[in-house]
Amino acid sequence: MSHDHGHDDADAGGSPGDAAWMHDGVRVIPADRLDANTAQTPGMNRAAAINFARVGAQKLWAGTVTIHADAKTGAHHHGHLESVIYVVRGRARMRWGEHLEFTAEAGPGDFIYVPPFVPHQEINASATEALECVLCRSDGEAVAVNLDIEPVEKPEKVLWVDPTHPHGGV
Repeated sequence: MSHDHGHDDADAGGSPGDAAWMHDGVRVIPADRLDANTAQTPGMNRAAAINFARVGAQKLWAGTVTIHADAKTGAHHHGHLESVIYVVRGRARMRWGEHLEFTAEAGPGDFIYVPPFVPHQEINASATEALECVLCRSDGEAVAVNLDIEPVEKPEKVLWVDPTHPHGGV
């Protein structure tokens, strides 16, 4: 099977053409070199690892988000972008909807999907431990539209239902 990546097959054995792969191939972004100069939402710290400006990514944005103990973000959405949040450490409480009337929780190892234009709020459900997550979006843009939404007093709880939690988990 042949894959055309714009490099001659002859270059695979160490010829001068390999220099293009060295600069245009795999990139490693060290944890201490993430870029906090990205769209922010009150209550959280985002840091970009992968985006167009840093590595030339055309179709995704990836980075980290940290929410301090007992803190919550402002209501926001990410425009036309899809988002995936992977919880590394801590307990995430997500609220979403026109009035942030729905809620669900996720813990370490859980993934959260946020569709385009969905108003949401991330809450650290722990009063003592930071919430640390990895965040990926479907475009290289860093879109964060902060919203002025008055949340309902008692949001409706929605259980995660998936093959691991067939009857709903919290």
